[in-house]
Amino acid sequence: MANGRLFALDLAAATATTLYQSATQTATLTLSLVNRNTWAVLARVALAAAATPTDAEWIEYDVYLPPSGVLERTAIVVGPGQYLVARMSAAGVSAVGFGFEE
Repeated sequence: MANGRLFALDLAAATATTLYQSATQTATLTLSLVNRNTWAVLARVALAAAATPTDAEWIEYDVYLPPSGVLERTAIVVGPGQYLVARMSAAGVSAVGFGFEE
């Protein structure tokens, strides 16, 4: 059972990226997206049944992330077989997840 930082990624532009996925455990985590750019970025986050989310699975969609801005989402529960996925409109965004697996 892991706890603390579960992942830390530098996200690519216009690509759905799996942030976290567990085949057998449930995780409760906080997601922090940090825009390291001097320009705004649009952020999407999904809790999905597969690595490619459907329209119904987005929990954040084109949220404005200002220059040097942070988007934080707490108490995300990712069950076995689920995927936490993010997509940014530009590169230069860090994604960090911290929490625990049960």
